[in-house]
Amino acid sequence: MLFKQHVLDGLADGTIDVAFRRWARPRVRVGSKLRTAVGVIAVDRIDEVTAAEITDEDGRRAGFMSRADLLADLARQREGRVYRIGLRVDGPDPRVALRERGGVSGDELAEIEHRLARLDAASRHGAWTMTILRLIRDRPAVRAGDLAPELGQDTQPFKRDVRKLKELGLTESLETGYRLSPRGRAVLGRLGNRAPRAG
Repeated sequence: MLFKQHVLDGLADGTIDVAFRRWARPRVRVGSKLRTAVGVIAVDRIDEVTAAEITDEDGRRAGFMSRADLLADLARQREGRVYRIGLRVDGPDPRVALRERGGVSGDELAEIEHRLARLDAASRHGAWTMTILRLIRDRPAVRAGDLAPELGQDTQPFKRDVRKLKELGLTESLETGYRLSPRGRAVLGRLGNRAPRAG
C-alpha cells in the first residue's frame, strides 16, 4: 500500500487510522507490517464494505474532508470491491537506526559484502551493487529516471535494485532521488574499489 504524505502525517499524529482501497482481493492481511517514512504501520483489520456503509466519520478518519470526498477518491480507483483497512503506527522503521550507524565492524562488513555478492549473482544484468552505490554517492538527489539510463536500465528495475540496497541500510530516499546513508558511506569507503566477493 502506498500512502500520500498527508496520510502518513495523519497516521503519525493519530488523526488517521483507516484507509479505503478498491481491490479485486485484499493486497494486505491482518497482521501485515508496512514500512513507511513515519515508521512501521500495522494492519489491524480489513473489512469489505459497500459505499452505503461509509460514513462521514470514515471520511475524516481516512484523511478526507467528508464522505463525499472519500467516495470521489474511490471512484477514481480501479474496479473492485471496497475495503476498509484499520491502521496504526507500530514503531519506528528499523532501517532508519541501521542506516544511521556509520561505524561498521569487520564482521558486519563481511556480511554486507556477502549479501551484495548474492544480489549481484542473482541479477540478470550482471554485477550492479557497487556501481549503483557509487552512482548515488556521486549524484545524490537525482531522479531515478535520470540515473537509470546511465546504466542502460529502465527506471522501474533500477528502483527495485535501489530498494534492495535500502533494505541493507545503505541508501535512503529523498524527496527527489537518493543519497547514501552514513552506513552506506562507511561500507563504500571500506570496500573501496573492490568488487563484492563471490556469494
